[in-house]
Amino acid sequence: MVGVKLKKLEVGKVGYALAGAASLAIYVALTFFSYTHTRIHHLYSSAPGSYVRYEKAHVLEVEQESLTKDPATGFDVGYQTVKIRVLSGEHKGEVMSVRNTLNYTTNVRARPGAGVIVCIDTANKSTYDCWIYSYDRGPYLYLLLGLFVAVLSIVGGSRGVRSVLGIVFTFTGIIFLFIPMLYRGYSPALAAIGVVMVTLCVTLVLLGGLTTKVLAALLGTISGVVISGLFLFFALRITHLSGFSTNEADTLIQIAGKTHMKVAELLFAAILISSLGAIMDIAISIAASVHEVYQRNSSLGLKELFASGMNVGRDMMGTMANTLIIAFTGTSLNILVLLYSWDVRYYQLINNNMIGIYIVQAVSGSIAVILTVPLVAFFSARLIPALESSPRLRG
Repeated sequence: MVGVKLKKLEVGKVGYALAGAASLAIYVALTFFSYTHTRIHHLYSSAPGSYVRYEKAHVLEVEQESLTKDPATGFDVGYQTVKIRVLSGEHKGEVMSVRNTLNYTTNVRARPGAGVIVCIDTANKSTYDCWIYSYDRGPYLYLLLGLFVAVLSIVGGSRGVRSVLGIVFTFTGIIFLFIPMLYRGYSPALAAIGVVMVTLCVTLVLLGGLTTKVLAALLGTISGVVISGLFLFFALRITHLSGFSTNEADTLIQIAGKTHMKVAELLFAAILISSLGAIMDIAISIAASVHEVYQRNSSLGLKELFASGMNVGRDMMGTMANTLIIAFTGTSLNILVLLYSWDVRYYQLINNNMIGIYIVQAVSGSIAVILTVPLVAFFSARLIPALESSPRLRG
C-alpha cells in the first residue's frame, strides 16, 4: 500500500512538473511574440536611429570650475570644464573636454576618477555636442540588487530562491508581456487581470508548491481580485477618473496617436496591479495559519477553521490596509506638500484629479485586502480538510 501511494505521488509530481513546464513554455512563447511583434513608438531622441546617445564615461580631470554654494538647497551651482574618456558606444576611447552645468535639476559634480553618463548629440556631422547627464549609478544599483538577492536567499533558503524567481517572473511578465499588449491595443483592464492571475498562480506555487494551502490562497486571492476589480471599475466611473486624469496624460495621448493604446483604462490597470502584493501576502498567511491549525487538531470542522482564519485575517487586515494607505501617501508626498503650501481650499482639494486618484487607489487596495480575508478563510476551511488526505496536495 505504501509503495502504491509513493508511486502515485511520483506520477503526480511528474504530471504537475509537465503541466508547469507546458504552462511556462506557452507563457514564454506569448511573451516573445507580444514583445517582438510590437511596434514601439519612441517620443524622444534617445530612440534607435536618432542622433543622441547616452554612454558611459570616466572623468580624467577637472580643468576649470566656478561653483557657489546655494544656501537654500545646499547644492553647488555653476559650471565645470571637465576632461572625460568615453567608455562605450561609437566614440569609445575618445578623450574630450565638456562643459558641465550644475543647477537644481541637473547637479552632477564631476571629480577625477568618477564614473558618469554623458549625452552625445551627433546631429552635426562635422562636430558634436557632449554634456554630463548623470552619475553612473548602474554598478551601485546592481550591487544593491545583488545584496537583496543574497540576503533573501540566505535567510529564506530554498523558499528565498523561489521568491527571487517569482519576482523575476512578475517583472518580466509586466515588461515583456503586459506593456506590449497595451501597445497592441488590448484592453489594459483585461490585460491587467490576466497578467495578475498568471502572476498569482506562478508566484504562489513557486513559494508554497502545489499544496492545499496554496490552492486555497489562490482561489481566495483570485476571487478577491475579481471583486476588487468590479469595485474599482464602478469607483472610477462615478468619480469620472481615468488614465486621462493623470499627469502623464499628454504624453500618453501622443503615444496612443501612433499606436492602439487605450489610455483611459491605464489607471484601472495601474491601481489593480499596485494592490497585488498585499493581497498575495494576506492570502498565503491566512491559508498557512488555517493549515497549521488543522495539522494540530484535525477534528476541527468548517466553522472552527473558518473562525480561525477570520481571527488571523482581522488582525492582519487593519495593519495591511494601513500599510497600503501609508505607501500611497508616501508616493504622493511631494504633491501633498505642494498642495499644503499653496493653501488649496477644501472643494478644490477634494476634487483635484490626483487627490481623487490617491483616494480611489487607497480605498480599492484596502477593500481588496479586506474582501480577501473571508474568501481565503472559507476556501481554506473547506478545502484543507477535504484534500489533505491526498498525498499530492498535502502540506
